[in-house]
Amino acid sequence: MASSDPRSDDPFRVFRSRRGRAVATSMGVLSVVIFCGLALLLPAQGGLTNWSAPDRVLVAAIGVAIATLCWRYATIRAVPTREGLLVRNLFTTRQLTWPQVLRVQYGGGAPWVTLDLDDTDTLAVMAIQRADGDASAAEASRLQALVQALGEAPHPG
Repeated sequence: MASSDPRSDDPFRVFRSRRGRAVATSMGVLSVVIFCGLALLLPAQGGLTNWSAPDRVLVAAIGVAIATLCWRYATIRAVPTREGLLVRNLFTTRQLTWPQVLRVQYGGGAPWVTLDLDDTDTLAVMAIQRADGDASAAEASRLQALVQALGEAPHPG
């Protein structure tokens, strides 16, 4: 299926998870609605417990905290440039130059792409997730092509 977007052929477009971002955004909104609604509807008196104002604020704050975590997940991305790759995962952000990336791994049941780095470390690229189906395999191939074209990594023979 061809895209009418002229940027679809751009090898430097940002890598983003499609399903992960949609689910995280939905869950963040639901979290705020449910927890804030619950905070407003809790009975002030009656039953076995009394819900004071600080209790209500805490319940609403839990919803906002969950939404914040969901927002962070929704903003996971990998930004390629001619100089390197900026990888923003859930809790960390790391800037790499292309020569630092030795190999792109995508397979073996891993939930996302991992990069083998020249310092013997590995780095997950959560922006390319297996949950996105065939699109994720195409994105992994695009990342591999960038590594081969711009890095000093050996080309597979």
